Amino acid sequence: MEKRLPLILLMSAIALLAVSLLRGDKDDASVDAAPPFGAPVAQDDYAAPREDAERRVAEAEERFVVDFGRPGETGSYRAEFTNKGAQLLELKAADFFDAVDRTDEERADASHWVTIVRSVQTHQGPTGSLVWTASESAKRLLTEDMGQALWRHEVLRDGAGAATGVRFEYAPGSGVVFTKTLTAVAGAHRFALDLGIENVSADGVAGAAQFRLVTADSVPPSEASWYEGPNASAGYREPDGTVHVDQQVRRVKPGNERTGDLSGPGELSFVGAHNKYFAFFVSPAEGQDPRSLKGATWRAVFDEDWALANRADAAEGWRTIAADLQLLLAVPEVGETSVTRLEVFAGPKRHEELVATNPDLQELIDEELGMFDWIARPILGILGFFHGIVRNWGWAIILMTLTVRLALFPINRRSQTAMARFQTKMKRVQPKIDELKKKHKDDPQTLRQEQTRLMQEEGAFPPLGGCLPIFLQFPVFIGLFAALRLSFDLRQQPFIGWIRDLSEPDRLMRLDFSVPVPIFGEIGLEYLNVLPLMMVVLWIWQQRSMPTPTDEQQARMQKMMMWMPIAFGLFLYNYAAGLSLYMITSSAWGIAEIKVIKKIWPIDDTEKPRKKDGFMARLAEAQREKIKELEAKQAKRMAGAGKGGKRR
Repeated sequence: MEKRLPLILLMSAIALLAVSLLRGDKDDASVDAAPPFGAPVAQDDYAAPREDAERRVAEAEERFVVDFGRPGETGSYRAEFTNKGAQLLELKAADFFDAVDRTDEERADASHWVTIVRSVQTHQGPTGSLVWTASESAKRLLTEDMGQALWRHEVLRDGAGAATGVRFEYAPGSGVVFTKTLTAVAGAHRFALDLGIENVSADGVAGAAQFRLVTADSVPPSEASWYEGPNASAGYREPDGTVHVDQQVRRVKPGNERTGDLSGPGELSFVGAHNKYFAFFVSPAEGQDPRSLKGATWRAVFDEDWALANRADAAEGWRTIAADLQLLLAVPEVGETSVTRLEVFAGPKRHEELVATNPDLQELIDEELGMFDWIARPILGILGFFHGIVRNWGWAIILMTLTVRLALFPINRRSQTAMARFQTKMKRVQPKIDELKKKHKDDPQTLRQEQTRLMQEEGAFPPLGGCLPIFLQFPVFIGLFAALRLSFDLRQQPFIGWIRDLSEPDRLMRLDFSVPVPIFGEIGLEYLNVLPLMMVVLWIWQQRSMPTPTDEQQARMQKMMMWMPIAFGLFLYNYAAGLSLYMITSSAWGIAEIKVIKKIWPIDDTEKPRKKDGFMARLAEAQREKIKELEAKQAKRMAGAGKGGKRR
């Protein structure tokens, strides 16, 4: 046995060398697919510890909480970490609150602070953000999964003892030491994230290796209406400065599509996740080579705790989404250290802050505003101007509405004058129309032709600009709709009385019942919202204040329009109070025009003589020529049919 021992050892050494060579070939891949976060990783995928490298890890898992800044001040947070995988479990912004009417005592309570990212329980374990893991080509540097390893940690503090950051360190025993340092930027909603790789004693491993960084995992869904989210987004910048945004919206029933790429042309500029009002984005820091950011992906995240608490709707447990960043990092030579610096934005989707952090985030704002961003941005600018004067967003909306209506008043006045003159002409022409109806009551086709001929001779055409003021106001309505749906500036902004948040329904009192409505189905009325009801009443009042048209078709149209306010009221019942305030102000102005302005300054409805060379005259002449042409063709066909009958 003793004689065979050297032979056995020699054969074992040869076998180990062969395995090492095979593993080395495998590790040469430059681009790898990262395993799902939390998935079990076989220990054989990692190298054995080097005898000359010290293994430094924590003895047990430890969760700890760090407070950054003073609560209530800009850039103050409460962060919960775990040294298992060096994960950020939860981040709360201590300068934003879950409701506008919190007392000072409640504002000091962390349970009322806004959660930006959190941890949810999944079938693979709890989620975490800023998790740094290795892809296939980097596993030669490790002995276990970085995302499950027990990192050593220390809280960084300034001279006064206030926390400024957290530093994690992990030495797997392979001759390489990994460090991850998260440092808060004082007075801002930002962090600096440094990923360090120190080569202590590992020969032959220098070069590029691919890693993965879970940027934001489980941003809370927005409970606000009219917004789907959270979303995972990535932005790419082309050499000419063009920015493209790829965005994936959370779906509660994603089906088989639960992962995917966030791709685009150019260099990756930012990646992360966001809901209606708050965002968590990672970008390359200034001076950092953006080529180290190789791409981004998204993952749907299933919240098992929510599913257990809502068993009837358990299939809708895909409550949130995660965004992952693919990194290509430099592994240095022995005795050297490489550091990759990233910037983390964790705060409100306030336009100024987003663009100051990364100008390319402007494209994300435009992407969310949609096709009407060209009108929504100026509207927000006008609102901001008036808010700077009156310091109240509700009054700013009212002033903006009055400004729009005043600007449209000359056009609206001209349209009303043209319509009044048309009504006067129709009163004069109506007896002739009635006479034609009696004469050709048994011949509808001839009646239509004679009516058309009469209208052409009299020039009794509805004015083309009759609906122009409505069309001009429509973009303002759509722009304000988009702005109120997304603008952070209007979040938790009160107006007067019970209206405490212009970005939400006014909610005078709680009702908690539902009512069946034709077409719309069963509508739940959780709250009594007064502003939409006021909006409907004013719309109907405005409609009834308008003169009844003498033209039958227009009269029928006016009756149909009476139902529109009710339909719009139901449609917008649970929308932002700011939009209802806009519609109420606009309708009140319309009623004032009818009831007050027209009495002080009556509209001249005197029928004017027809312009022989005007646009309408030319249009009527063209229509007469067209009718003559059609009549000639019809007569020709009838003559041809008669000749054919004689031949037969």
